[in-house]
Amino acid sequence: MSIIADRMSAIKPSPTMAVTAKAGELKAQGVDVIGLGAGEPDFDTPDHIKEAGKAAIDAGKTKYTPTNGIPELRQAVVDKFKRENDLTYDISQVHIGVGGKQVLFNAIMATLNDGDEVIIPAPYWVSYPDMVLIAGGTPVFVECTEDAQFKLSPEKLEAAITDKTKWLILNSPSNPTGAAYTAADLQAVADVLLRHPQVWVMTDDMYEHLVYDDFEFKTIAQVEPKLFDRTLTINGVSKAFAMTGWRMGYACGPLDLIKAMNNIQSQSASHTSSMTQYASLAALTGPLDFLPERNAVYKERRDIVVDMLNQAEGINCLTPEGAFYVYPSIAGCIGKTSKGGRKIATDSDFVTALLEEEAVASVQGEAFGLSPHFRISYATSTNALKEACTRIQRFCASLS
Repeated sequence: MSIIADRMSAIKPSPTMAVTAKAGELKAQGVDVIGLGAGEPDFDTPDHIKEAGKAAIDAGKTKYTPTNGIPELRQAVVDKFKRENDLTYDISQVHIGVGGKQVLFNAIMATLNDGDEVIIPAPYWVSYPDMVLIAGGTPVFVECTEDAQFKLSPEKLEAAITDKTKWLILNSPSNPTGAAYTAADLQAVADVLLRHPQVWVMTDDMYEHLVYDDFEFKTIAQVEPKLFDRTLTINGVSKAFAMTGWRMGYACGPLDLIKAMNNIQSQSASHTSSMTQYASLAALTGPLDFLPERNAVYKERRDIVVDMLNQAEGINCLTPEGAFYVYPSIAGCIGKTSKGGRKIATDSDFVTALLEEEAVASVQGEAFGLSPHFRISYATSTNALKEACTRIQRFCASLS
């Protein structure tokens, strides 16, 4: 008899982490791999944030903290939501977790009963479905195709809701597509939800500050205040502040939900690291003057990647509004054979052959629930991106 729990049969390792590991192995063997798999800024954490973390260590702030975070940080979260999103919370309604991923996990574990359904627009971030499965819930996928700009329509949302639906997960700007919901898009979704009071909204706003071309970010409880009391608004410091390794995410929502999430955390991670909390305090209360310059670089990279990919045979790539990903279609490559003899029957075949034959690491669309696509992160150097896209063009041209 296996020691492993039955529930683990449905859980897969993170595909993005697997790609990163494979690329690392090839690099260790001397292969000139260009890694476009990881969703991680190549910029450094701003100096004032690093200094705050160092100062916390030097001041001896290395002990346990409250499970839900130090009061100063929770107040900074309250102030951030009021200042930037016109959302009013009390400090008791703040949950601080070990990255946005754990905040999502805590919320799902604290709320799902066996058989509860969670609507997940596809393509989706790879961890959403597995979190739901671990908690005993049922992921309900709603396909949001390229023709729909990878966004959930009110008609498809309405069709997916049942009496078992407990949550809708929204992610804008999106990982993996970079698609972002306008205020009008969110209002259309909200109008459906208002007809179904049993459905709550979990909105993952991690890429809030990474938007381009004058796109104006909004979050759903800001657009439709009637949903405020059944919305969990999640954010963090990982992406905009280039703090992926620091591990701090946060959320605000109804008090009973936040208390339940804190209880989950008290029996698992206890709290995120004390010095990370003080560094995050500096992030949320400090200047954001570094963002326009960094976003200008991301936008330049996005435009280069979209242009070069659209010149590749068999690829079509939409221009995303935010984040640092593109999610091109490879429909024109399916059914062909690579020069190495690999039949390209799926997007997994495509990314495997691309890595083996041109040393470009990306992630297959299958991992995100919508094929035939693949995801590229353009959070890497401009020169590396140009070289990677040249290799992709060469790879696509070689297919027969």
